[in-house]
Amino acid sequence: MSAADYAKAISYKDSGVDINEGDRFVADLKKINPAIGGFGGFLSIPTGYKSPKLVLSTDGVGSKILVAQELKILDTIGIDLVAMVVNDIITSGAKPLAFLDYYATHKLTRQESSEVIRGIVAGCKQAGCELVGGETAEMPGVYPRGGFDLAGFGVGIVDKTRIIDGRRIKPGDAIIGIASSGVHSNGFSLARKALLDGRKAPKGAKRRAMLELLLRPTAIYVEPIMRLIGKINVKALAHITGGGLGGNLVRVLPKSAHAVLYPSRWERHEIFTAIAQNGPVSEREMYNVFNMGIGMCVVVDRRDARETIKFLRRSMTHAEEIGEIKRGKTSVTIDGVMNVS
Repeated sequence: MSAADYAKAISYKDSGVDINEGDRFVADLKKINPAIGGFGGFLSIPTGYKSPKLVLSTDGVGSKILVAQELKILDTIGIDLVAMVVNDIITSGAKPLAFLDYYATHKLTRQESSEVIRGIVAGCKQAGCELVGGETAEMPGVYPRGGFDLAGFGVGIVDKTRIIDGRRIKPGDAIIGIASSGVHSNGFSLARKALLDGRKAPKGAKRRAMLELLLRPTAIYVEPIMRLIGKINVKALAHITGGGLGGNLVRVLPKSAHAVLYPSRWERHEIFTAIAQNGPVSEREMYNVFNMGIGMCVVVDRRDARETIKFLRRSMTHAEEIGEIKRGKTSVTIDGVMNVS
């Protein structure tokens, strides 16, 4: 290559990727968490398990990112990311051990990226697990200007003899609902269309207030659930995510177990009322998409229902008995009438 050719040569930075900025970002991350920066993350396996099983889960935040970007508040979606993964892991009775993230963006901005990672660190602290590494990718050809995405991967552990899988559920069992903190991290395409698009969309301060309600971080249930399963004979746990109450609760039901939910027994967040009215969105669709105020369902023997609720409330987690198990076709109904599974 001639000197003239060298003068015209393009660099990685010219194509939209700044390696030096990436290196500086990694240096920032090491200040937040010294474990970050190697080629792989190390994980110590706890002792005391007779037949340990690793439980793996992965998830993302979805279009909740767009709400965070509009508000310019990026330090809570990392909490959402951790919550979506660890809340899935604990449904089998497993204790979360470690977490990794994948952060892909159009262009790396250290300040914004550090905010996101700080949220992930905060989520891991709440969940009692370690952030052992991750990946940051700058891809201007894939993401639009200002766009980015988040994904997470978690590992948990449970003894084979203590796996919770719903097989012991029987008619007469009680369904305990643990309150959600709001919409959590599912159904945002519908929520945004119902609340923020169209002629009736709020503007100014009202729009910001609505966005702030939507941005509330997903509740992390690790601590109360881990303590609960050490005290109560928990038969099943269902994390209420995409697919709503019916679509997730039905996943833990054995054959001939029919779950009936009674909405009058729990409080519906104002955000769900707003979505339903502004859409408008039908009641069936609301239950098929959103958690409707319940972030986790716990199935226990009828004799343990009252103690379960007392224990969860003492753990600063609001809980109510929201339904029961009956004999019948494997399904979930509202008031025994509307099928939502």
